[in-house]
Amino acid sequence: MSAKRLPETIAYVRITRQSWQQGVLEGEVRASEFEWHFQWCFRRGELSVKPSQGRALIQEPLGRFLEQRDYQLEPGGDYAFTIRAEL
Repeated sequence: MSAKRLPETIAYVRITRQSWQQGVLEGEVRASEFEWHFQWCFRRGELSVKPSQGRALIQEPLGRFLEQRDYQLEPGGDYAFTIRAEL
């Protein structure tokens, strides 16, 4: 019996703005044919993702990625992470 592979999609993140004083990180994320803009208020733990189309697919994995890599992320930086779903 062969193991079934889970579907995967690569999400690409670009950080466009960071303010430690305001506690905000902003950027763009692309996955498949979707593209979103996000604002993460890390001091309050709030992540907003726009537009709403496909937001339910990206918000949780993006939040985990940002929390894990927060101090490594810099404006102008390009990053990627894997989503265990096919978008």
